[in-house]
Amino acid sequence: MQNSPPVTNTFFRVACYFEAALTLLAIGVGWLTGIDPFEDLIFNERAFVNGVLLTLPLLLLFFSMQELPIQALAKIRQLLLETLGARLYQCHWTDLLILAVIAGFSEEVLFRGALQPWLENVTGITNGLLISNLIFALVHAVTPLYALLAMLMGLYLGMSLDYDTERNLLTPIVIHSLYDFIAFIVILRNYRKSL
Repeated sequence: MQNSPPVTNTFFRVACYFEAALTLLAIGVGWLTGIDPFEDLIFNERAFVNGVLLTLPLLLLFFSMQELPIQALAKIRQLLLETLGARLYQCHWTDLLILAVIAGFSEEVLFRGALQPWLENVTGITNGLLISNLIFALVHAVTPLYALLAMLMGLYLGMSLDYDTERNLLTPIVIHSLYDFIAFIVILRNYRKSL
């Protein structure tokens, strides 16, 4: 791409490596618990389309929250501008897509592919869903409200695992990746406007 300078952003590379390492962590958790984190990953058109369609309600909420004049939401928006916006502003949209896909894949393989099934086996379906997403919320706890929103999103992703007729990890992977990609684009656009 001639118009795009090569990405020399260390944060971008570290973020990609960190997110990709979560797949290795999922494999390790799976090995320890006897769960194959990829067992329910079935590549088919139906799950992909379901993932795209199920992203729409989340995006509607995301764009609504961009406009709400609530102090706690404004704090999250500012925090995302200062952290992600400032560190990704040199990235091309294709870089953001790569990061979003790596994050969506790796986090879903860990939380919905390894942890949720293991916890469902140990504690029951409802408790497995709740506990795995409590952990998801804790690792996303940059503010108390952000942790709560991550918990709710995690529950949504966990339930999307069983959307339609078969359990398929591809559905939450698509939702997570597409949501992150659009969120990155919005954060980057807002950061560039603020400069």
